[in-house]
Amino acid sequence: MALNHNILHTDPALSKYSSLWVNRHQYFRWTPRTAWLTFAYVIMVPGIFGYMGYVTDGKYEMRGKRRGDIISEW
Repeated sequence: MALNHNILHTDPALSKYSSLWVNRHQYFRWTPRTAWLTFAYVIMVPGIFGYMGYVTDGKYEMRGKRRGDIISEW
């Protein structure tokens, strides 16, 4: 009547997904979609944020303002 409650049965689909997750780099292929997403997230998005930071550098001052004061310096 003693049962072994320490046995863990894993879901086969979950273990297959886990092994696919670990070996994802082996199944990667460059397609037009992956090339566009890589360009967008590696070059375009940081470029837009960098440009906006460069353009607005020194324009806004948030420190020492009171109610009714404007935050733009120029």
